[in-house]
Amino acid sequence: MKKNKLSCETARKIPVERALESLGHLPTRDSEREAWYLSPLRSETRASFKVSKKLNRWYDHGEGIGGNVIDLIAKMYNVSVMETLEARLKTVDHNLPEKRNIGLRESNIEIKRVKPIQHPALLEYLTERKINLIEAKRFCKQVHYTIGDKPYFSIGLQNNSGGWELRNRYCKISSSPKDLKWIENGSQKLIVLEGMFDLLSWIGLYPVEEQNVDFLVLNSVSLAKKALPIFEGFESIELYLDNDEAGRRTTGFFRDRSPKCSDRSDSYRGFKDLNELLLKNKRK
Repeated sequence: MKKNKLSCETARKIPVERALESLGHLPTRDSEREAWYLSPLRSETRASFKVSKKLNRWYDHGEGIGGNVIDLIAKMYNVSVMETLEARLKTVDHNLPEKRNIGLRESNIEIKRVKPIQHPALLEYLTERKINLIEAKRFCKQVHYTIGDKPYFSIGLQNNSGGWELRNRYCKISSSPKDLKWIENGSQKLIVLEGMFDLLSWIGLYPVEEQNVDFLVLNSVSLAKKALPIFEGFESIELYLDNDEAGRRTTGFFRDRSPKCSDRSDSYRGFKDLNELLLKNKRK
């Protein structure tokens, strides 16, 4: 019997805002014509991801890219259009919540419970990303939270101010307050990374060196200026930021302000980030 497939024509009619909601992304500003989100494609503290309700199109001002709902899901999960239609969007189409107007107050994240990572879905997600589970459990937690009246759970990395970076297969969000994550080992060498999966991937790629360096996870390139005072206490600083426009811009910002900074993105040339390199190495 032939499987029902979601056609491109049908998929394009799925409202972008409702697809985002079904994946755990809620707007920070919402009006009759448009909605603004923290980008689902990267970490940020000020919403620059716009959805036009009239056109049913999205545009990420930070990345300079946009498109329809098919383009968005394909970009979020780095899959082909066919995979988007057969797996990701088909699931979204069948599980769309009833449309609601969600304001900033309702979209606030409330942390309910924090525990060691043990849920099978989170362990499976870490395994898919080729992350060492022992290291993931050492640095991260399983965080249960609500957005409005809906419960969710994710892998969480707590920042220096007590906020959480929250990741699972379907969403990438943060609880307040947003801040850096500095992991101190008493070293004179600092490794600077963008996010939690960069941290866990670096450790997977260089496990012997882990205890000999300090780590600074930016959690958003918009927090780059906050990192500069921390740089002063180190003899050398290695930058492992994403091979994209935002990452290259932030690398340049750091190198212009400190001669101690060195760009290490050549070590994963041809890949967006350290996790993509780790995935390739683990497949060999």
